[in-house]
Amino acid sequence: MEVALITVGDELLSGDTVNTNANWLAAALSERGVAVERILSIPDDRAEIAARVREYAADFDAVIVTGGIGSTPDDVTMEAVADAFDREMAPTELTRESVERRLAAIRERVPDREFDVDVEAEASVPEGSRPLVTEVGLAPGCVIENVYVMPGIPDELKATFETVADEFGGDRRSRFLYTVEPESNIIDALAEATDRFDVAVGCYPDREADHNRLKVTATDDDALDDAAAWLLDHANASETTVSRDW
Repeated sequence: MEVALITVGDELLSGDTVNTNANWLAAALSERGVAVERILSIPDDRAEIAARVREYAADFDAVIVTGGIGSTPDDVTMEAVADAFDREMAPTELTRESVERRLAAIRERVPDREFDVDVEAEASVPEGSRPLVTEVGLAPGCVIENVYVMPGIPDELKATFETVADEFGGDRRSRFLYTVEPESNIIDALAEATDRFDVAVGCYPDREADHNRLKVTATDDDALDDAAAWLLDHANASETTVSRDW
């Protein structure tokens, strides 16, 4: 399964907010064997979001879009996704009930504060989509064809993803190895392992840990095991963390 991630928000591009959502989603999907093929951050621009969603929906098995859903003027993601599929926006019975229930809970928790919320607008999703509601956030997400729209607030994103996590899976498996050898000393070994076992091998220097981390990825368990065993012998690698003494 090949998936693209689109994270929406001017604040991501200006550096005001760290894009932890992309990192968390990529890790969660990789753990499920999914190949994350693209991670794209784009501004709160309705036309740009629609264009990218339309493009990626055609190119990948699934697209996850996060951020920019809600009721503030810069929250245009849901409308943009509706544009991508030529759909109108409308509330459903499920989303309306969810928004009203969450509002009631918020008002009970903060009784001395007024909340002026347009329930119909807040509950609107592209017509024909499958709503995604949780007990964490106010604005619902949705699934339309192969596009999953989720909130940008991290705890809301995680709760929403958990409702559809079982819809993501693949056969990619990875193992990590560690070596104190300089990258220049193991180039030939990494290249040979890649060719010999039909695996992908990445080398990631970690200066704080004083080692290089090797990630071996394959879709065949035997190939993965054989490549890892070969690298243990030919790249002075270890299955447990090691640290340079030089």
